[in-house]
Amino acid sequence: MKKLVFIFLALFAAQATAQTPAELAKWERQAQGVTIIRDDWGIPHIYGKTDADVVFGLMYAQAEDDFNRVETNFINAMGRLAEAEGESEIYRDLRMKLFIHPDSLKAQYRTSPAWLKSLMDAWADGLNFYLAKHPEVKPRVITRFEPWMALSFSEGSIGGDIESINLRQLEAFYGDRPAPTIGGEEEEALPKEPSGSNGFAIAPSNTKNGKALLLINPHTSFFFRAEAQMVSEEGLNAYGALTWGQFFIYQGFNENAGWMHTSSSVDQMDEYLETIVQKGDRLFYRYGNEERPVTVETIRIPYRTANGMAHRDFTVYHTHHGPVVREVDGKWVTKRLMNTPVKALTQSYMRTKAKNYREFRETMELYTNSSNNTIFADSEGNIAYFHANFIPKRDTRFDWRNPVDGSNPATEWGPLLSIDESPHLLNPANGWIQNTNNAPWSAAGPNSQKKSDFPAYVDNGSENPRGVHAVMVLENKKDFTVETLRDAAYDTYLPYFTDLIPALVKTWDQTPASNPLKAKLREQIDVLRNWDLRWSASSVPTALAIYWAEQLERHPQSRANGFVNPNTEQFSKSALEALSAASDKLTADFGRWKTPWGEINRFQRLTGDIVQPFTDQGPSIPVGFPSARWGSLASFGARSYNGSKRIYGTSGNSFVAVVEFGKDGVRAIAVSAGGQSGDPKSKHFNDQAQRYSTGDLREVYFYRSQLEGHTERVYKPGQ
Repeated sequence: MKKLVFIFLALFAAQATAQTPAELAKWERQAQGVTIIRDDWGIPHIYGKTDADVVFGLMYAQAEDDFNRVETNFINAMGRLAEAEGESEIYRDLRMKLFIHPDSLKAQYRTSPAWLKSLMDAWADGLNFYLAKHPEVKPRVITRFEPWMALSFSEGSIGGDIESINLRQLEAFYGDRPAPTIGGEEEEALPKEPSGSNGFAIAPSNTKNGKALLLINPHTSFFFRAEAQMVSEEGLNAYGALTWGQFFIYQGFNENAGWMHTSSSVDQMDEYLETIVQKGDRLFYRYGNEERPVTVETIRIPYRTANGMAHRDFTVYHTHHGPVVREVDGKWVTKRLMNTPVKALTQSYMRTKAKNYREFRETMELYTNSSNNTIFADSEGNIAYFHANFIPKRDTRFDWRNPVDGSNPATEWGPLLSIDESPHLLNPANGWIQNTNNAPWSAAGPNSQKKSDFPAYVDNGSENPRGVHAVMVLENKKDFTVETLRDAAYDTYLPYFTDLIPALVKTWDQTPASNPLKAKLREQIDVLRNWDLRWSASSVPTALAIYWAEQLERHPQSRANGFVNPNTEQFSKSALEALSAASDKLTADFGRWKTPWGEINRFQRLTGDIVQPFTDQGPSIPVGFPSARWGSLASFGARSYNGSKRIYGTSGNSFVAVVEFGKDGVRAIAVSAGGQSGDPKSKHFNDQAQRYSTGDLREVYFYRSQLEGHTERVYKPGQ
């Protein structure tokens, strides 16, 4: 009997995921209203009568290019990663499911505006049509996409707010893992690879052609986003980078306006210390003079095993502030963050259709751009800076960087700050705006807003080497063009070493001749003494300086605010020893310390795997620009993998575009890491790699006429 039940359930599941003849006929009809044009870089330009037609075609094209990444993003977003990858991902799934509830998303889908529902329907239909036409593709988890699922991943930031919750602390609370210690190894850890992005906007007064310019330069993990163009007869015509699985251009432009998001240091999430009271078998938490009941629910996490599927059930707890995510000194800690997926998806999509500053600002007034600053430019000549715009008003007596007392009603969130109450710039007199994940107080040089004019929780960031570099390449220049703004984005100066190299040379000069390092390092010091602090693939001092700085960073006492400080006692003690160690490592790994940077710093894409199997035995390409840690505007986050001697990039510049807006139209150049396709057999798997490695941006085919002579294929979805 049990066997019969199992067979019945298996057949039922198969029928539930298969398309019906009526569905297939519906999808075939919709496909006839869509045209996909693949240009000679494999980039899809999707044309349709309605926005929904375009979304349908876009999702079909995305699945063609890399269904694995599309599915994986939504597996993760819905807390279903353990169903694909096993028990090790249980707590990652639990973290997502503390906030993402399918029943809630289904209800929000049902009450969404008709226009948005039509886009979510088309999103699911396009993916399901692809699966119907490609039975050889075997999804890992999601065999059928439902429209409500689009709400689980409603904005495009790589570092979602939910992912800020520490998994080890979550497991310590809900599982049997001991709580992680504070300090110790964490204090000794090397500085992390910078994440985030660069955005520049140049006013017509500072450009040669009298047109506004925009630099779009996200720093994400490679291959996280791909390029596409979306064009409908309902006013949609957007080009740029979109995250696999989403149906809106995340960082890009239309004919009249462009937008670039950079990761913000805004305080848009808070933690609350909850005072828990147990009465019998019920739990309560204190709030003012009340004792409110703790909400208790069970979350089931299925996970894959060698013998099939298993599951673990977790009893989880919520207060009105949010779910409990950890414990500190006997108090439970809850996490509060923005969770309004319909508004977030609306804002993400509608901004792609904004024609000017006024219309773009209207989309920002939905206040769901929670973790990103935005740099903007338009064909009317406007340039603007919008701060991350989900900022609840809070009592400034409290330090919101740390958990606050959840029992005190004074810690309750107030209404959101308006755009005008947040850091915001519109057409500053200096004629340029920049953000490099630094605080906004240098965004327009001398015309920037002042930190003292805003509550502390508005921004917890500081200046960074890229911010210093950005001001250097933007100020006092009046003749920017598309090409010279590209050159500024790849400017080779490394400001991190501005003070460090002279301090090193001074230390060597003052070292007694009797010190054995004096003779050993004479040639290295001469090389660095004469270095212009600029990177290149052929540069020996670039490699030597970076290896030296990495050795210095192993001494926490030499760092201040995350950077090596030449004024510390530790620096004077260890500077020469670190240079000696760097020389020895270069010699051991490459046969000589005089190794050009490009022999070490490499781009490699061997497989379609999300995690690349890097190897020194495989083909790779030299890259001149280094990590943003050193103040390089062009960022290439690289390290050794699998015992390799060379270092291989996995993050940093992922999509770069420079856009010029004018009354006579838009012009853009761009490049993406690797190529459009995730299939190693495709000619577009790695066809942009050489251009990427040298910053050789290609022309973007924005207008249909530009595709003439540059078209590889024209087809309907399903053909």
